[in-house]
Amino acid sequence: MKVRRSDRLVDMTRYLLERPRTLISLKFFAQRYDSAKSSISEDLGILKRTFQDRGTGILETVPGAAGGARFIPYILREDAQKFIEQIIHEVNDESRLLPGGYVYLSDLLSRPDVLRQVGRLIATQYLNQDVDTVMTVATKGIPIAQSVATFLNVPFVIVRNDSHITEGSTVSVNYVSGSSKRIEKMELSRRSLKEGAHVLVVDDFMKGGGTLNGMASLIKEFDASLVGMTVFAEGEFSGEHRLVDHYTSLIKVNAVNPNDQTITAQPGNYLTTVFGKEMGSK
Repeated sequence: MKVRRSDRLVDMTRYLLERPRTLISLKFFAQRYDSAKSSISEDLGILKRTFQDRGTGILETVPGAAGGARFIPYILREDAQKFIEQIIHEVNDESRLLPGGYVYLSDLLSRPDVLRQVGRLIATQYLNQDVDTVMTVATKGIPIAQSVATFLNVPFVIVRNDSHITEGSTVSVNYVSGSSKRIEKMELSRRSLKEGAHVLVVDDFMKGGGTLNGMASLIKEFDASLVGMTVFAEGEFSGEHRLVDHYTSLIKVNAVNPNDQTITAQPGNYLTTVFGKEMGSK
């Protein structure tokens, strides 16, 4: 049965949003709505313009017999800045201060609205790069990895400190904790990562960078390549230097004072890395 244009636009929007970075052919849409390809092309033109005007994402159209449309989500700079400011406001709460200078973030990273935006921000950073897999370490980085993987439409893998029998054979590396300087071990199932894969590393919090550095070493063991590293938050580090140099953080907790129970957070380097401008500039 032929479908009205208004109904087609609603259903096409839903279908594309649920399948980011997937090429959907004109033939598929034409058969789905019993409509001419010319009508489908006009509909895609409307969606492309609306997605761009609203900052929803890019709708790529591929011409030719094997062509179609591919939705690539991203976030506008002003929306990213507004979100980061909101997170900073929530982090600057003295009740979040934990022993050892750590900051409680678990409640934020359990909220679907926060995770959705974190995933969109990180996916935007790697908009024009090939990413085959998102990697994180158990356990607090898992929801971030899942959100990022959803927007990139790729699998995510979880590195663990001890192997599970259900993982099968594993590859393990020893790494030095950046904050405690202790030797630790991390493992990943051999089936989790393919040789030559382009891997994006994400995590919830970084101090000395030891965990990120360990994951980078693990990626090398699989003969895969590291695309980049992004963390939700980075903390102050009192050592000589971090174990990783190239990383991105959404926020930075640059002062934690246990004596007067205060936390001072500020934007990380995400905005300048992705958009090339200082926060607050136009």
